[in-house]
Amino acid sequence: MSRKRFKKEAGRHVQLPEWLQASEAWDTMQPEPRALYLELKRRYNGSNNGEIFLSHRDAANALNVHRNTVGAWFKELQARGFIFLMTGHHLGPAGIGQASKWRLEELPTLDGRPATKSFLSWTEKQNPRTKNRTRRHKKQDALDGAGTENAGTVLNFVTPSAIIKKGTSQ
Repeated sequence: MSRKRFKKEAGRHVQLPEWLQASEAWDTMQPEPRALYLELKRRYNGSNNGEIFLSHRDAANALNVHRNTVGAWFKELQARGFIFLMTGHHLGPAGIGQASKWRLEELPTLDGRPATKSFLSWTEKQNPRTKNRTRRHKKQDALDGAGTENAGTVLNFVTPSAIIKKGTSQ
């Protein structure tokens, strides 16, 4: 038998550094925006940061979701500081639509600007507790002046058999 030899070509791959994955912005993010970030990073070829094209429709096709779904994921990535919108979508001079151009914040841009890495300074905003919550009744389980527990109203639970017995005794 002859041995099959496999080519040792690595091909293209997407690299996510450990420091990016260890950031709070990445750690607390939902899986869908993470998948969108991977799609954006797939389109990075090593020299096109700031010129990465990805439309909502192409992103939806790549992620196998409806095109209206990915808009919130782009906003999530922008809010957390992973991507930056260089040029918004628009109609070109011939009336043909042009997709948005994106920049990955973890990498330097084409014109030599260093990476901003603004996602490292992102922190999750804590929702403060509201002060107008319903409070517990103050007289509940309180002792009266004589030192005995004030029981309040006692409810009688009547069963169907008790009603029948009461009706027959009259």
